[in-house]
Amino acid sequence: MRCFTVLGPSQTGKSTVVEKLGSLEGTPRKFSSPYGLNLTEFTFGNEAWCALDAPGANEALAHAQHALLASDACILCVSSAPEEAVLAAPYLRIVEASGTPCILFVNRMDEPRGRLRDVIAALQDYASHTLLLRQIPIREGDRIIGSCDLISERAWRYREGQPSALIAIPESTAEREHEARTELLEHLSEFDDWLLEELIEDREPSSDALYAISSRVLSENRIIPVLIGAASHGNGMMRLMKALRHEAPPVGILRQRLAQTATVDEGKLVAVSFHAYYRQNVGKTVLVRALGEGLRQGASLGGSSLGAVQNLANGRSNSAVLPAPGDVFATVKSDHLPVPSLLTSGAVVAPPEWTEPPTPMLERILVPGSERDENKLSETLAKLSETDRGLKGLQEEGTGAQLVRAQGPVHLRDLCRTLAEVFHISVTDRTPSPIYRETIAKPSEVHYRHRKQTGGAGQFADVKLSIHPNERGQGFTFGETVKGGAVPRNYFSAVEAGAREAMEKGPLGFEVIDVGVTLLDGQHHTVDSSEHAFRTASKMGVRQALSEGSTVLMQPVFRTEFHIPSVYSGSLIQIVAALNGQVLGFDRDETAKGWDIFRALVPGGALEELARSLRSATQGIGYFSKTFDHFEELYGKEADAIVRAKEKPGAAH
Repeated sequence: MRCFTVLGPSQTGKSTVVEKLGSLEGTPRKFSSPYGLNLTEFTFGNEAWCALDAPGANEALAHAQHALLASDACILCVSSAPEEAVLAAPYLRIVEASGTPCILFVNRMDEPRGRLRDVIAALQDYASHTLLLRQIPIREGDRIIGSCDLISERAWRYREGQPSALIAIPESTAEREHEARTELLEHLSEFDDWLLEELIEDREPSSDALYAISSRVLSENRIIPVLIGAASHGNGMMRLMKALRHEAPPVGILRQRLAQTATVDEGKLVAVSFHAYYRQNVGKTVLVRALGEGLRQGASLGGSSLGAVQNLANGRSNSAVLPAPGDVFATVKSDHLPVPSLLTSGAVVAPPEWTEPPTPMLERILVPGSERDENKLSETLAKLSETDRGLKGLQEEGTGAQLVRAQGPVHLRDLCRTLAEVFHISVTDRTPSPIYRETIAKPSEVHYRHRKQTGGAGQFADVKLSIHPNERGQGFTFGETVKGGAVPRNYFSAVEAGAREAMEKGPLGFEVIDVGVTLLDGQHHTVDSSEHAFRTASKMGVRQALSEGSTVLMQPVFRTEFHIPSVYSGSLIQIVAALNGQVLGFDRDETAKGWDIFRALVPGGALEELARSLRSATQGIGYFSKTFDHFEELYGKEADAIVRAKEKPGAAH
């Protein structure tokens, strides 16, 4: 079986392309996963094929990446409108990072939305590989009525519901065809000395030789050939499928490429897991593509026994099934197989770095509907994170509430639906609160005496303390300048512990940071003094000093790193400025043509709005990662509102 992924932005007709390709020579067999990955098995040219139709939403980009891991080649569907080329940028990025041979298919050519040359030029801004036209459209006024193949120099007229008809190249197309063919041959000659010599000698190379060169160049991932059509009318489908059949490499090339990437012995690499999901009453289902011989139920795979091997189309298990190299199958009771991963019989090998999905930007607290749901939620999210690497689960600082990071609103909605339908866990969600702190603006001194008589031995401790602000980021410090043994040295640690305890909650209700405490003097009693007494005196004294001092609210500031197409860099400056952030600068992304890496400092309270604004400004393409940088003072109405909200019952830290 040969396998290819069809991917691209939403509304580019990917599913229609798969449907038409699968129906060229018979009836396809379809299967869909809950995550939106559709698999279609069909036969073409007496060969078995499997098409992986990846979801088109940017929030589901991880599933497209994982599908590429198991694919011999891919078809990238793009719009015929030049201004929509940027929507294909994330897909060109992952295709090139993966090294997967790619055919670019400009779909919906029946809708006159711009010149093909402009579409290719706009897309080339995001592709390091040369995008090379293999076909040009034949126009009749504003309508595209057919196409001309630049290698065979044959022209075809589209016919609704019927195979295209072979025609002579129209005179109106001949000049454009000659120019485009010359450009095609010049580019191909860069990878073939024989063709270069033929062109220099002004000899016309045969079509068979050109097809062979084109097949090799695609297999070696040197260029991205461009084909055109309109899948909804069946136009261009046969040519596209023939290009895959003759030019897409066999599964052995994929095995070789993955082994080289992961530095694994090619002979030991027997399979790749690329998709997984949970089903009610079934558990975890893993989709696997065989790369070598010897796979069957009970065989060793990834260091443990392979569970039941299932037919994708009907879900039935058959212990006698022996997947051949290239076959795609499902397996249950194989929970030891992570996704995605490269698999030998005895070990699981980590996937290449390019399979890492974009950093999730949407953070939400999940609130379980019952105590039973609360007990199950954390474990269930851990399971789901194994099948969906675009999802991250952790706990909120301060409250311990269940926090999830999702790719976006649609991703979050799908997560909540899966929790309800598959695991019967009901949740609502809320926005997490930023982690605020407080500090003091000026030094002060306090004298505090702790005295308590309880009938037996009493409690006595007397401390004189100096409280002062520290430099930002210095944290809590403690020192002493006691002379003459007024406070015995063995009580110093108790005084420090009491001061630290007082820092856990300041007058504004938040943890106190960047404060130094110095024990200046004090008194003790030979009988009634104890570590507990000095700890209590220190804690109460520091609390008193904090309440009498000038406390300041501190907001967290995060260092953010944005990954965006260069055309959006200008708008990002305005977004960061509007959120009281600080632009640090940007550089060209050396790993992805047409992309920038933009850096800024952004207040923690603005991250939610930042994610919304970024999605809106970049049509859902841009994303950012964040790391805590420092705390800074926050004053005025905004600070007052945060303190008032903190005073409400149940408010988060």
